[in-house]
Parts: sequence; C-alpha cells; structure tokens
Amino acid sequence: MQRRQQLKKARRIVVKIGTSLLTSGREGVKQTFLTKVAAEVATLRQAGREVIIVTSGAIGLGVAALGAKEKPKTIPGKQAMAAVGQPRLMQAYAQAFAKHRLTTGQILLTADDIQDRERYAHARNALLELLRLGVVPVFNENDTVGVQEIKIGENDTLSAHVTHLAEADLLIILTDVAGLYTANPVQNPDAELLEHVDVIDRAVESMACGAGSELGTGGMATKIKAAKMVTGSGEEMVIADGRLPKVLGRILAGEPLGTVFYPHGDKLASRKHWIAFGLRCRGSVQLDAGAALALKNRGKSLLPSGIRTVTGRFKQGDCVGLLDESGREFARGLSNYSSDDVVKLCGVKTADIERVLGYKNSDEIIHRDDLVLLA
Repeated sequence: MQRRQQLKKARRIVVKIGTSLLTSGREGVKQTFLTKVAAEVATLRQAGREVIIVTSGAIGLGVAALGAKEKPKTIPGKQAMAAVGQPRLMQAYAQAFAKHRLTTGQILLTADDIQDRERYAHARNALLELLRLGVVPVFNENDTVGVQEIKIGENDTLSAHVTHLAEADLLIILTDVAGLYTANPVQNPDAELLEHVDVIDRAVESMACGAGSELGTGGMATKIKAAKMVTGSGEEMVIADGRLPKVLGRILAGEPLGTVFYPHGDKLASRKHWIAFGLRCRGSVQLDAGAALALKNRGKSLLPSGIRTVTGRFKQGDCVGLLDESGREFARGLSNYSSDDVVKLCGVKTADIERVLGYKNSDEIIHRDDLVLLA
C-alpha cells in the first residue's frame, strides 16, 4: 500500500483503452463508457494532471458500421474497416470530451514513425505542443495505411512507446479484467489477482492468458510486453478494470485496484529508449562469458574479440541483439559494421581490424553510447 502511494505523484499519465471497453459488436461506440472516461479525465485535468489517451476501436467500429459479421483477416480488409471506423471513433471522443469543454487531437502512428529518429522527434514535438495548448491527445495506430512491415502490432505496445514519447510518469491500461492473475480466472477458479509485480520473469510471462476479445487484437501477453518496455525504462504501469467507477482517480489516489508493475531500471534517455524498443533488430551476435560480463557489469563497449557467432544480415547502423552464452538477449545496440564484416571479425583483436577488413570504422563493434542493457 505504501508503494502505491507513489502513484499520487504522477503528473503526466498515458491511458490506454481497449476495444472491448469502447465498442460492442454491431452497436458501435459504448458512448456511456466514453462519457465516463471523459468525466474522469476532466477531473484529473482540474487537479493539474496531463492525460494522453491511446485508443483502440477503429477497426471494430468499421465492422459495426458496415454490419460485417466478423473482423476481417486480410490486411486490405482491416485497412478498409479502419478507414470507416477511425473518423467515427474520433467523433465519439470529440463529443464526449466537449461536454467538459475539452478538445481532443488525433495522432496516428506507424512503426516507421517510431523507428525513424527524425519522425519520432516530430511526433514528440507535436504531442508536446498539443499538451501546451491544453488539448487531450488521442493516439492510435494508422491501420488505414498499415501493412505488416510497418505495423506496431497492437495498441498495448503503442501505449508503451507513447509513454516514453511523452516522458510520462505512468501508463494505465484499462481493460475488461481486474489485472494480472496467476492463471486464467475463467478456466481456473483458484487463480489469484496479483496486486503488484516487481520483476517480469518467465513465471510472470507464463501467467499471461492468450486471446483478447473478438474485436480486439491484444491479450494479457501483449500487456506484459508493454509492461517490460515501460518498467525497463524507469516508469510504472497499471492494468485495471476500466469499467470500475472513477477508476483513474482511484488508482492515482493509491487505492489497491488492478496490478501495478514497478520500475526496475533507471529512466532511459530518449535515444536509448529508441534503440532498445523503437527499432527492429536485424540480427544478433552471441558473446563469450567475459564479454557479456564486461558489458553488463562494467559498462564496456562491445569489441570484436568477445564475439562468438553472428546470426542474420544487417548493415552498418542497424540495430543488433546481443546474446549471452545461453542465447538470452540481454542488450541491443547499433552496429558499426555489417554482418558480413562482423563474421570476419569474430574473436579478432581490435588492433587487427584493419588488417582483416582492409579498413576500420571504429575500434568497437558497438560503442557503449549506442548500447542499451535489457532487463
């Protein structure tokens, strides 16, 4: 309970709202629920807090508007549903928040906007300007143009990216379950709700139950993934039942609602977070025990002498995963050399790089300034 009191200090909060809370089959938007959310956000704003919303529901609303029997499985089908549903979704938000004299603003993102450093910075600047103007930003993935190569995947992950983009203090994921249980509570009546999680290990990951709702794309597994991103960057996250009355204010008052995931690392600088979570890894290198220890405990750069094997194909400047002897990824970084060159440099001393390659970009395969340790 005492640790929960820390939530009272959160001034900038990201709230992710799931499809199952917002939409209901062919009925469209659950306007009563959205009205409740708008009232809660207005109360938080009056208390001096800033609120950013990450919403799902565009495809679900498209399904409802067109009277489709189910969510389409093809990418063009999903794009079409999103094109129909997104304006309806934002209209519903605008109407609900206007009752409290609040203006909403839409920001649509794809994975390209996260992975490209310049576009990431532009999105951040737009977000901060909306907050300065007193607007409630509403984020969603740009499903209308999204294809597999540029999709973030689901909005739990998007909400984790937005939390860092906004330099927020807290992410609250509102869903239709009370939080993280030790097992699937539908299948196991003995399942217990976890009040808090300090470390997300394999045991915690195994508690995540698969499928989300019929119209949604997420499940508890995607929320655990978001929690790893948020807590690894030094912020807190809560999963809670969005149907509870005044749930946002009660969480921020320290009430024992939902599951709190506590941070286990220092706050990452924006560039470090971008390397760790914003980029797609193009390959990996496995290190010997000594090199892995030097990176983990002594803050060293990755030298070629510590590399044992190389997997995948990557170019200079690409993001690469770093694996320990057991094959577990423990860090990520930007490579100064291509995979073809790194293969030639495995086990080679720094002084011999130029002799082996005929040139030398750097003494390090990955400099410590371009490297981030993962939990």
